[in-house]
Amino acid sequence: MSAMTTGNTTRADANRRRILDVALAELLRDPDASMDQIARAAGVVRRTVYGHFPSREALISTLVDDAVQVLADAHARGREGVEDPAEALARSVLAIWPIADRYRLLVALAQRTVTMEGIRERLAPVRSSCADLLQRGVERGAFSSPLPAPALAHVHEQILFALMEAVNDGLLDAREAGSSAAVTVLTSAGVPASLAGALVSKLGG
Repeated sequence: MSAMTTGNTTRADANRRRILDVALAELLRDPDASMDQIARAAGVVRRTVYGHFPSREALISTLVDDAVQVLADAHARGREGVEDPAEALARSVLAIWPIADRYRLLVALAQRTVTMEGIRERLAPVRSSCADLLQRGVERGAFSSPLPAPALAHVHEQILFALMEAVNDGLLDAREAGSSAAVTVLTSAGVPASLAGALVSKLGG
């Protein structure tokens, strides 16, 4: 590959990244922001945006993919090296909530285009990882649930989505939502509420 081609590729990648960053900010500010608005905010012409993303739906879908990857990375970091299943679960929720809170309006917007089924498909690896953690917790006696681990992981995912919607609707203070989410997930896994609250407080939630 020539130096010129490499330079063009790098510039195109930088433009694409800038468009995505600006698009996220614009859509969080105005969920109805058009491709024209996003192009103006990014300082590029409309044709450049469409050169990277053939439609507004494709742009939003890419933003959702990015959000899921960031969330998955945070989930893995949060529980890394933690042996106790309850602590690992609490840490993972506390790690992902700031990210989930940042993207909660995007998730609401994405439901119009990506559909919840599409979002759930993207979250399948995270859900599988959660199910493994929950199964380990059940085997060690840390968790107790009438649900099998994969179903409980699905329930936890829905709890987080519901809490994001509660924040969007003004029913829950975003500043308290992270600790509330962690306690709610722990108690739904069978951890007594007093122990769940104490653990989350200990972790700084």
